[in-house]
Amino acid sequence: MMQVTLKTRIKELRARHDLTQEQLADKVGVRRETIGHIEKGKYNLSLLLAYKIATALESSIEEVFIFDRAD
Repeated sequence: MMQVTLKTRIKELRARHDLTQEQLADKVGVRRETIGHIEKGKYNLSLLLAYKIATALESSIEEVFIFDRAD
């Protein structure tokens, strides 16, 4: 069975845009804790939320989220 892990650049991109977790959460309509969990890889987010985060960070989904596949 293939394992896929999701890595993110949210923290790096938030810093580039001078955004706190709270500010990003407000922009995309989730709680601050949700952003924290996503940054730590402990949250299985929807494609819609991934799109909202990427848009808020003025990036593409591929720039924000890295799917690491271990076969």
